[in-house]
Amino acid sequence: MSVSRSWALQGYLWLAKAMAPVWRWALQKRLQRGKETPDSLAQKWVTDPPSRPQGPLVWGHAVGVGEAMALAGLFAQMGVHWPQARFLITTTARTSGDALHKTGLPPRCMHQFAPVDTPDTVARFLDHWQPALAVWCEMDLWPALIHATAQRGIAHALVNARLDAKAVAKRRWGRLIYQALLPGFSTLWAQNTTTRDGLIALGARPDRVVVTGTIKSMSPPLACDGQHLQAWRQCLKSRPVWLLASSHPGEETLALQVHGLLRLQHPDALLVIAPRAPARGPEILGLCPDGSLLRSASNALPMPSDSVYVADTIGEMGLWFRLAPVAMLGGSWTPVGGHNPHEPLALGCRVLHGPHVWNFAESYSDLDGQNLSQMLSETTALAQAVSTNWAQPATPASVQPQAALEPLLSLIQLAQD
Repeated sequence: MSVSRSWALQGYLWLAKAMAPVWRWALQKRLQRGKETPDSLAQKWVTDPPSRPQGPLVWGHAVGVGEAMALAGLFAQMGVHWPQARFLITTTARTSGDALHKTGLPPRCMHQFAPVDTPDTVARFLDHWQPALAVWCEMDLWPALIHATAQRGIAHALVNARLDAKAVAKRRWGRLIYQALLPGFSTLWAQNTTTRDGLIALGARPDRVVVTGTIKSMSPPLACDGQHLQAWRQCLKSRPVWLLASSHPGEETLALQVHGLLRLQHPDALLVIAPRAPARGPEILGLCPDGSLLRSASNALPMPSDSVYVADTIGEMGLWFRLAPVAMLGGSWTPVGGHNPHEPLALGCRVLHGPHVWNFAESYSDLDGQNLSQMLSETTALAQAVSTNWAQPATPASVQPQAALEPLLSLIQLAQD
């Protein structure tokens, strides 16, 4: 490690230690606002951790819901090949932890909140859990935690990394820290060649970077309330229903135009709109025709006369994907980059998408080729595709990246060495 890189990392560690009182003050403020609980703070400061399970422990860290679910799927696969292992997933956000508990953790797996990135807290965390392997999912990298893991000789891997040119440019301000940390990773899984090149430019060793595609296809199916699902199915009976999922501004208007065409041939058709930002519910309801319902306002099931249902709630996407055999998956007709197509497909909901899918470009290319998803932008074509899927409903599909199988086995070997 060069002197400049070493000083950059040491400077971060010194600052992290000095900022511990500020971290405590900020977390207490979050507690007062209801964004933390006493239990989550205890986990973040590692003051009273639960007992460590016996046997080798694989620890993985993720920040968002999608990344946490991907880790859960990865650990489920690892558990099949390594039945003696125990697993720990840490997350930064409460929503990620809630999603894991709602969907169900893999066998022999538990969840904790990630430790605050100060040297003392990190030491308590590693002293207690003593992982045989550490896995970071995507790019939520905490320098003190990674440095301490490396200093203890713990094998560590970065999986599902994704970087475009803009993301690499943003990270150049911290390139000295990246150059100090990335060479220590035993393996780095890139979603595509652009990410591979970006990781190498930031300091990763070229011989340790492998292109695997996304591991989000390993994610377990989204959960839902069984009683709610039964009530909805009894209410809908044979009524044709379709979904606009994770929508962004402008996409609701397109879906409503498609729905108008569908209602000419299927007057009882129901459109469920589940926006990416539930707070937009009232705004979206204002775009809808008379006879539309807002879930947060009444929580009532739709009547036969209701043509649009705005599902402005959190954590119910598993319900909507089970009810609808086909969905327009949002963030793809506006320049957002698209959302995870594997979630609906895992529940038998075929995917229609727009042209802006760079966040999952490789996945959409593969899925389009298998007729599991379809890129459409014109209203008549979208209406025809929805109608076709009503006549020929899909079956649940688990499309896992074959390129990840060999690296998966190599992860297990790293932990066992």
